[in-house]
Amino acid sequence: MDNARLVKISKYLSKHLRHQPERIGIELSPNGWVKVEQLLAACKKHQFPISKQELEEVVANNDKQRYSFDETGALIRANQGHSVEIDLQLEPQVPPDILYHGTGHKSVDLILEHGLLKMSRHHVHLSADIETASKVGKRHGKPVIFIVDAAKMHLHGINFYCSDNGVWLVDSVAPEYLKKE
Repeated sequence: MDNARLVKISKYLSKHLRHQPERIGIELSPNGWVKVEQLLAACKKHQFPISKQELEEVVANNDKQRYSFDETGALIRANQGHSVEIDLQLEPQVPPDILYHGTGHKSVDLILEHGLLKMSRHHVHLSADIETASKVGKRHGKPVIFIVDAAKMHLHGINFYCSDNGVWLVDSVAPEYLKKE
């Protein structure tokens, strides 16, 4: 499959597995799962047919590893980033000492004043490396990277979670734990 088709399918899945499942008539389980066959049928019904092979390729090759199949391969879900209410059943984990958050330059002053807030998402997303944070920041204009003192946050009792694709999740990051790179 060509890269343009891979990106188009990934964006379509993101919209419907993370934000608007009802738009194509699917219902996510409380943990975000939907039957693969139900998803494929709904996509076809809404004039966006995806083959099972294409779906498998998107899950396997998406550069951000946004999606996962369950152990049977019969269910699929987005790994994080939902705006709809779901419970990914993630257990608190000890984070690396330092994590990173990429954003656009227009958000810097607000972040320095209020910290990182989850807004319409379930969590604030943090990266384990600067390169990934920079890619995220570029989506919002000129990228700015914040260094997050995750060790200090954890020491202060703040829970961190790590999604299946390695994105670190936290409810918020107060300004005192942030430093602009």
